[in-house]
Amino acid sequence: MKNLRTFLGSWAVGLALVAQTPLAPPRLDTATPTPVNATVPDDPELAKVLAPYSDEIHKSFGRVIAHLPEEIGRPRDRKAVGLFPLGYFLADIMREGAAKASGREIRFGFTNSGGLRRNLPAGDLRVQDIYEVMPFENELVIAEYTGQEIMQIVKEGIKRRGGEPCSGILASVTGDPKHPDVKITWSDGTAIDPAATYLAATTDYLLANGDGVPTLKNGRNVQLTGVPLRQLIIDTCEAKGKAGKDVVAPRVNRYTLSAEVVEAIRSQSLNL
Repeated sequence: MKNLRTFLGSWAVGLALVAQTPLAPPRLDTATPTPVNATVPDDPELAKVLAPYSDEIHKSFGRVIAHLPEEIGRPRDRKAVGLFPLGYFLADIMREGAAKASGREIRFGFTNSGGLRRNLPAGDLRVQDIYEVMPFENELVIAEYTGQEIMQIVKEGIKRRGGEPCSGILASVTGDPKHPDVKITWSDGTAIDPAATYLAATTDYLLANGDGVPTLKNGRNVQLTGVPLRQLIIDTCEAKGKAGKDVVAPRVNRYTLSAEVVEAIRSQSLNL
């Protein structure tokens, strides 16, 4: 028994000493990275296995679905504000798609310019072009907002990026940036009732986190449409193509901003 106690005591002391001994820093060996590019030869056996799938993917993604007489793009100047032809195009598609999915009137559509990753090029429009514009798996959703909340969403978008892409409204901000004259109406010029409740179309991503537009998260009675936004764009463009119609951007700008207001937005000094 005495020998057992001695053994256990020595073992405990050993553990304590180990615990107090700092671990040696991890060793990082220098390795030469292998570039993965066109210089790396294909594995013939793997290429043989992947060939049927590769052919099908290229066939599907390269399919022409419509024609664009001119490019539909984002502002080329990162400092440009209030000019989002591609965003307006998408917001209109969202509002129309939400109305079709729900069978109800959708007064407002809202998306974010940051989610649009490239322009739609002029000429033949292919499925792959839509994937490059919209690489995210976002779903179209419908939510209820008061008129006051919709106007606040528009204001937050203006202050953040000079106006995020939207559908169904017109906004004007002029005058002294410290005390601006703000006017937000429906697209036909009628007033938005601050106390009334309206349906709006947006994405599950924006509804969940707002992406710099916090009032978006206030959406109530949310309806998940089950419609992937990217597929909605593809279907809308393809329907136009089958009908022999060109795909074109909306011609009406949704924001009117004075030069003073634009400068205040750029300097983040707009009091809105």
